Amino acid sequence: MTATRWLAEYAWLPEHAEPIADVLIEAEDGRFTAVTPLTRGGAPTAGVEVLTDAVRLPGLTLPGLANAHSHAFHRALRGRTQGGRGDFWTWRDQMYALTVRLDPDSYLALARATFAEMALAGITGVGEFHYLHHGPGGTPYDDPNAMSAALVEAAAQAGIRITLLDTCYLTASVDGRPLTGLQLRFGDGDAVRWGERAAAFTPAGGHAKVGAAVHSVRAVPAEQLDTVARWARERDAPLHVHLSEQPAENDACRAVHGSTPTRLLADREVLGPATTAVHATHPTSADLGLLAESRTGVCLCPTTERDLADGIGPARRMADVGIPLSLGSDSHAVIDLFEEARAVELDERLRTRRRGHFVAADLVTAATAAGHAALGWTDAGRIAVGARADLVTVRLDSVRTAGVPAVGAFFAATAADVTTVVVDGRTIVADGRHRSVDVPTELGRAIAEVIS
Repeated sequence: MTATRWLAEYAWLPEHAEPIADVLIEAEDGRFTAVTPLTRGGAPTAGVEVLTDAVRLPGLTLPGLANAHSHAFHRALRGRTQGGRGDFWTWRDQMYALTVRLDPDSYLALARATFAEMALAGITGVGEFHYLHHGPGGTPYDDPNAMSAALVEAAAQAGIRITLLDTCYLTASVDGRPLTGLQLRFGDGDAVRWGERAAAFTPAGGHAKVGAAVHSVRAVPAEQLDTVARWARERDAPLHVHLSEQPAENDACRAVHGSTPTRLLADREVLGPATTAVHATHPTSADLGLLAESRTGVCLCPTTERDLADGIGPARRMADVGIPLSLGSDSHAVIDLFEEARAVELDERLRTRRRGHFVAADLVTAATAAGHAALGWTDAGRIAVGARADLVTVRLDSVRTAGVPAVGAFFAATAADVTTVVVDGRTIVADGRHRSVDVPTELGRAIAEVIS
């Protein structure tokens, strides 16, 4: 791979509370090799040659964004589940019904288009929380990991990195009711067989990692939680878990186990620095203490949490006790990490009726370095020498961002303002268009195939 140089009008560099003007960024073999601010106090730095070979990046350039929680097939539900009454559980019935039409080929097409939409939004890495393992009725495909392979290939074709979070999903409720009907596709029988299947999958290409996930305390019996956690630890792999998304989950766990879901996970050694709890919308104060003490991260998904009427999680309290925060688009009601990031602040304002809980730099970290770290890519999410050469440039002259200072872009820009996306040194999006995928056309075709 040849060396590349970019000249960013503004760039957000590590350890800076605000963007820096006029930054020369250089990369070779997919890694940043030099990051040089060219002005000091408005004056050019001495000795810098004329930059005729540098690609100009007008606007604000950020590290690549990380979508730490995704269910790719949910993209087909956008605009179909938002109307009418109901709650999380009625939405879940509609979501399960969609799985009937998915097979490895249709899933590849839908995931490719969905991941390409993420690329257009500035996302350079995704955590795919994957539990749609088998065929209808739970019958394995000839390749038991055919659906996993489809997701990994979809990410490759879309040009982004993926952490496939292979999800253990064994029961229908906290009290251990067996899977039935549409849920049969998700199960492997027990955690040992889940681990054997997951271990048999080796993704092709350097763009992919395999991690593990406990779907929830509803879906994995307490006595098998440690099997999943041990599988992840032995492989030094990230481990994710849906946690306390609904009060009903907390109530059921107390009724069966006499503890909150967080306490149960702590007792079964699921929590830890490689673990990310997704949602954590309804934790107790003691739960927050357990998450902080174990250095477990939390992935917030504000656009999904509001769409499903889940509630508003205590983001500021989490940050105050040292819990790392990352972001995900989850059900893909929208795919826009700028919206997810500012919602962390804006939802806190709604909950507390006060403003000013997070500064822009906090939100940038959640959307970039913290998210990549939660997915096992600790060398991504920073514009710094040695890091993966991921860049996202946002216009500062659109109808949303015109007149907005660079530091305020996270509170004004949307995914539609992304012009350039670079992943591991390769330009995936240029002038706001994906270089290899006609995203609207492919989304329309893939969704039409799976929506009856």
